Amino acid sequence: MNFQFIPSITCSLLATCLTGCTVGPDYVRPQVASPDQFKEIKGWKQAQPNDTVLPDKWWEVFKDAQLNALEEQVNVANQSIAQAEAQYRQAQSLVQSAASAYFPTATATVTVNRFRAASGQSVAVSGVRNLFGGVISAAWAPDLWGGVRRQVEASEAGAQASAGALQALRLSTQTTLAQSYFQLRVVDAQIKLLNDTVATYDKTLGIIKNRYAAGIAAKSEIVQAETQLESTRAQAINFGVQRAQLEHAIAVLTGKSPAELSIGIATLNTLIPSIPQSLPSQLLERRPDIAAAERTTASANAQIGVAKAAYFPNLNLAASDGQQATLLSNVLTTGARYWALGPAALAIPLFDGGARGARLQQAIDVYDASVAAYRQVVLTGFQQVEDNLAALRILEQEVQVQNKALAAAQQAVQLTTNQYKAGTVSYLEVMVNQAAALANEKTSVDLQGQRLGASVLLVQALGGGWNTSNLPTKEQAGGEFKWSQFFPVPLN
Repeated sequence: MNFQFIPSITCSLLATCLTGCTVGPDYVRPQVASPDQFKEIKGWKQAQPNDTVLPDKWWEVFKDAQLNALEEQVNVANQSIAQAEAQYRQAQSLVQSAASAYFPTATATVTVNRFRAASGQSVAVSGVRNLFGGVISAAWAPDLWGGVRRQVEASEAGAQASAGALQALRLSTQTTLAQSYFQLRVVDAQIKLLNDTVATYDKTLGIIKNRYAAGIAAKSEIVQAETQLESTRAQAINFGVQRAQLEHAIAVLTGKSPAELSIGIATLNTLIPSIPQSLPSQLLERRPDIAAAERTTASANAQIGVAKAAYFPNLNLAASDGQQATLLSNVLTTGARYWALGPAALAIPLFDGGARGARLQQAIDVYDASVAAYRQVVLTGFQQVEDNLAALRILEQEVQVQNKALAAAQQAVQLTTNQYKAGTVSYLEVMVNQAAALANEKTSVDLQGQRLGASVLLVQALGGGWNTSNLPTKEQAGGEFKWSQFFPVPLN
């Protein structure tokens, strides 16, 4: 069969397509009002040296080797992240699918007919006959009004939004693991505190028993001391439940079953790091969720152009070339050849009951909603930074006051213990002061955990070590081009 005319027609139509226009508004990033500086930045201690951005592996600022190892596992084994990566690849495939509309489509058809002419009619061929045929057809709809180009633009922005959402999930998962890890260390510190207190109470009980044997103490003091001892021991055991749950949560975050991960008990000695700060305007470039929302807005804007293109005429071109023969072996050799140009159709939309107008208005409304969502994400980002700056500042003040309260409570225990040994006060007063001291020690440990948690949340609010330069370009958003996608059979 002769198909030489098809490439020439395709080239001519491609030239026609390239002269077409693109309808719909060109995208401009929505304006967002941002303050000159954060409200809670006053008195903030900058990192030394004065870095302006967090490192990519932001968790290393806490200088905890086990946390570093766990965070590395999150990046390679977390199943939620693996799901988001697959969704990003899906978005890349959508870009390729949209771009395929630039090209003509071609189909090969093989036909077999066995027939007999109706009796009583004058026909050239009588009796039962076979007719074999083969035809290749090509069709193309030139993108005269830019509808395909706008769809590709929307898909590219959608893939970039998916990449931003992937990084936002990765950052969220990393910070969740860091929070869970520090909470586990706080629980370890609480268990150690209670176990040390149990040891102290046990020694005190021995003293009381000796005093009772000497006739100095009453039996009721022994009962009180035993109650205090066992109650504290029960609190230490109860923390085991929370510790186990935190360890299980960390295992799942690292892509393991709870049975595969055990984290040994360690002391809580992590210092609060100095976190590099940035200007509010820079936050728009450093938070992946903000970047994802902005790219979603760009995709919605392009869909307005797609909806507007539906108002204009559609040009559809077709061509076919084939051969027929009464014997299968002759189809490609001596078969009768035929070809056709067309049908060429220019479809001019006249009336559709308002469907196109509704779709256009829907696209405009989706864009307006995405702009509002983008601005809301920005405002939420500002709020989260302010919240955690305030939390770190206020918690630091509280720690200073709490340290004084703890020192006073420990001194009260020492004084009343000496007075009890001298026989001037009852053991009940000792118990009251011991309970107050234990409560203050537990509060001090909790405050350290809260400060570490606020530091992690501030890192998340600042976008970690991410930047909009990490977003894929439009070319990268289309994914890796594979020639195998043009083949008529799947090769994967």
